[in-house]
Amino acid sequence: MKTLRLMTVGGAIAYRALFNWTTPGMFVGTLLVGPLFQLLFFAYLGRQLQVADDRFYIVGNAVLTASLACVFGGTMAVANERRFGTLGHVLLSPRSRTAIFWGRVIPYAGNGLLIAVVTLAVGALLLGLRIPLGALPGLFLAMAAGSLACGFFGLTLGALGLRFRDVWVVSNVSVALLLLLTGVNVPAANLPGWMVTVGHFLPITHAAEAARRLAAGDGMAAAAPALGQELLVGAGYAVAAVALLKIFEVESRRRASLDAL
Repeated sequence: MKTLRLMTVGGAIAYRALFNWTTPGMFVGTLLVGPLFQLLFFAYLGRQLQVADDRFYIVGNAVLTASLACVFGGTMAVANERRFGTLGHVLLSPRSRTAIFWGRVIPYAGNGLLIAVVTLAVGALLLGLRIPLGALPGLFLAMAAGSLACGFFGLTLGALGLRFRDVWVVSNVSVALLLLLTGVNVPAANLPGWMVTVGHFLPITHAAEAARRLAAGDGMAAAAPALGQELLVGAGYAVAAVALLKIFEVESRRRASLDAL
């Protein structure tokens, strides 16, 4: 129970302290309106080029929109502690660092899930996409899995902030790679083989596939394998984040560079 409280309460407090947005208008404009325009852009571009139907772009981009808050949020969970000079206090805590940092991913994943749900609902309403009511619980689960995997992916990038000074360059490039390599806007059949292979090891790829199957009415049984792969990818990044945090913490202590910017 103490560990659970550390992950939930501690994660919520860290979210309020480290996730930087100045006004509600900034939050809505950046995380809700911006992704919606991205969805509309690719949907109309897809119509013009006749690459895929509206369902492909609406569902794929709705899942992808979670990446913005989750990747940057997960990065902030570590990098902003260093930026504000409080990282040393966190690392001196006798509590489990694994629980501390994994708990910080939860609010960002919830934030990403909110963005994905809003984007899907508004995009479907504007473009006239009909989604079977029976598919909604599965869609929610697919978007939640994608958001959680993206959060751990962001935490892994944040761990690099213990070694590199400007981790935000890495985060920005990573978000662009998710747009390109996960197959949300270009069907995997049209991508080079090496891109498809890399995409299998990134978050969102399998969540988008599962969500599309559900939105098409194929049922949970058809989407379950892709959903399981997404959870496996998220678990892999969760382990990688903890390992990198430990390695770079030891290295930073040895170099006396823990709080150096």
